[in-house]
Amino acid sequence: MRTQRRGTFELSTTAWLPQPVDVVFGFFGDAANLDVLTPPWLGFEIVTAGPIVMQVGTLIDYRITLRMLPIRWRTRIAAWEPNHRFVDEQLRGPYREWVHTHEFAAVDGGTLMTDTVRYRVPGGALVNRLLVEPDVTRIFRYRLDALRRHFHSDASHRDVDVTVRRLH
Repeated sequence: MRTQRRGTFELSTTAWLPQPVDVVFGFFGDAANLDVLTPPWLGFEIVTAGPIVMQVGTLIDYRITLRMLPIRWRTRIAAWEPNHRFVDEQLRGPYREWVHTHEFAAVDGGTLMTDTVRYRVPGGALVNRLLVEPDVTRIFRYRLDALRRHFHSDASHRDVDVTVRRLH
């Protein structure tokens, strides 16, 4: 595990989805589905030619528009454990650090899917509080709603809303 640097934050959220792990993981394992999970106001576009084979080392390039600024973003799949978890890390983009862990567990006939993102931003805590945290919270709440729509699921007592905390 990496040493935490000053201004490191962690976002987390959990959703229970009424489908088996292999179905939910399969959905996440198709990079084209990022479009389903990303709010339209980000103008999200995958630049990497498809189909994209997800495995350790896969590079994916995107374009987004954040606060009217066009941003190029590149991630690398750092861990790939089918039906359990995968991790993508930003190599180029708007953050000083962005490590997104997706975890999947079979629970009560469905899948408990947990997103955890460790990130750092230029400008530290003040920029995070004023700009970044509201944006990432809104984006991940959209993502939860999109997952519920896609998997025909209502909110569950197992769900955990988006939270952001400072690690260091």
